[in-house]
Amino acid sequence: MPADATTAGGSPLLLGAIFAVLFYLATAVFLVGVGARVARYARTPAPLVIPTTPAPTTHVGVWARMFREVVFFESLFKGSKWSWLFGWLFHFGMLVALARHLRYFTEPVWSWVVMIQWIGVYAGIAMFLGLGGLWIRRVAVDRIRYISAPSDHLMLALLLAIAGSGLVMKYGAHTDIVSLKAFTLGLVFFDWQPLPSDLPLLVHLSLVIILMLIFPFSKLLHAPGVFFSPTRNMRDNPREHRHVAPWARDLPDRADGA
Repeated sequence: MPADATTAGGSPLLLGAIFAVLFYLATAVFLVGVGARVARYARTPAPLVIPTTPAPTTHVGVWARMFREVVFFESLFKGSKWSWLFGWLFHFGMLVALARHLRYFTEPVWSWVVMIQWIGVYAGIAMFLGLGGLWIRRVAVDRIRYISAPSDHLMLALLLAIAGSGLVMKYGAHTDIVSLKAFTLGLVFFDWQPLPSDLPLLVHLSLVIILMLIFPFSKLLHAPGVFFSPTRNMRDNPREHRHVAPWARDLPDRADGA
């Protein structure tokens, strides 16, 4: 740790220590929580063949369907074009923005991360617009407003605040990128560094920590959950093959009904 950071930079050093502890805590909750939920999804029995028809009858077809669902949101496109547009803008923008942020955690920065820096700015705007559109639909469309819980609005508000604070740092209150990268690299290598005390940056990082803490307990778990959905990951072959759940294979055959 730089020696001069403990003098005039006492406040940034304290902030760095506080946020380092919070990030380690949030990361542990995120990884353990998501891992536990995924393990639970994997153990959940699927006693019936219930793919949404028309459904593929081969494993290759299932993989192709899952690819279209995860990348292009196929079922959402068929159900609601506006929800698909805003949802795809948000998810695509978030993916590119997260990839762009890898420059803060790598040294030297990977070449492909350097190549997408120019599009990352537009991705942040797309993420913000997509979230805004989704929130407007939750308020303006009767059937969507009816099924929306307070947690749905709070989650959209949290994500909007994260995207908005990031855009503020990009176009308004700029932060010290060099010091920020030193802090993030210090997190990776367990070498805590001072953190710039800019208010937009502290708000942005605090909101990200909150998101990591609540992610394993929120509806955002649809991200890994889609891969365990029997309506998507099953073949439509109940006539050709008798489906027996793994937990039922060792049960005795009691055809007498006793």
